[in-house]
Amino acid sequence: MSYTIEEKEGVLLFTLNRPERRNAINDELMEGFKEVIHYVHTHDTVRFLVITGSGEKAFCSGGDLAEFHSLVTEEQAFSMLSKMAEILYEWATLPIPTIALINGAAVGGGCEIATACDFRIIAREAKCGFIQGTLAITSGWGGATYLFERGLRHDRALKMLVDAQVYDSAQLEEVGFATKIYDGDKFVALDQFIEYMRKINPGVHRAYKEIEIRKWAEKNLKQRVMEEVAQCAKLWEADAHLEAVERFLAKSK
Repeated sequence: MSYTIEEKEGVLLFTLNRPERRNAINDELMEGFKEVIHYVHTHDTVRFLVITGSGEKAFCSGGDLAEFHSLVTEEQAFSMLSKMAEILYEWATLPIPTIALINGAAVGGGCEIATACDFRIIAREAKCGFIQGTLAITSGWGGATYLFERGLRHDRALKMLVDAQVYDSAQLEEVGFATKIYDGDKFVALDQFIEYMRKINPGVHRAYKEIEIRKWAEKNLKQRVMEEVAQCAKLWEADAHLEAVERFLAKSK
C-alpha cells in the first residue's frame, strides 16, 4: 500500500509510503488524500491531522513524473493538476488543525502539500523548495496561492517561488515557512508541538479554523487556486517543459 492511515489519541496520521519513489504522488496516493479527508469529516474523534513521509530521505517529491510524463497537452495536464488542487483545497479547509511533519525533502508538489497545511514542523536536516521553475512550469496544485496566504513577507514568498531552489531548515525558519525546526525523533517533536493544543477544547480549534476559512471564501481562494492551475497547464504543454521532463527522466535512470 502506498499510504497508511492511523488514528491514535485524537491524532490522525497519514503517511506517504513510497520511499523508493521519494514518496511521489500518484493516482493511488491522491485517493489516499480523499480517504483521509472523508475520515476527518466522519469521525469527531480526530483533533489533529498530520501528514508525513516514510523513510528518512523524503517527505514528498511532488508529482511522480514517471507516471505523469505521458500528459503532454494543456487539457491533459489540467485534468491531473486540477484533481490534486481540488484535493488540497479540501485539505486546506478542513475544520481541524493540519500539520506537515516534514522528515525529509519536500520539493515541488511536496512543498505545495506542506504549504496547504496550517503548520510545518521540519527536521533540521530537511530541505524544502518550489523547484517547479527548473522544469519550466509554475506550481500547479495551488501552492503559490497558499504561500501568499501564509503570512510570509511578500518579497520572501515571491523569491522562494522564483528562485526555484531548495532552502535548508535555517533559511526556511528565517523566511517564516517553518513553524518549528526539530532534532531527533519526529513523533517526539510532534508531541511537544501539540502539548498545549491538546489541553484546549477542540471546539475552540474548529472555531478559529472557521474564521480562516471564512476569510478565504471572501477572498475567492478556490477561484485563485484554479487560475493558478490553469496557468501551470498552459506552461505544461510548452516545449520547454516537455524537454525538461525528458532530461529529468533520463538523468533519473
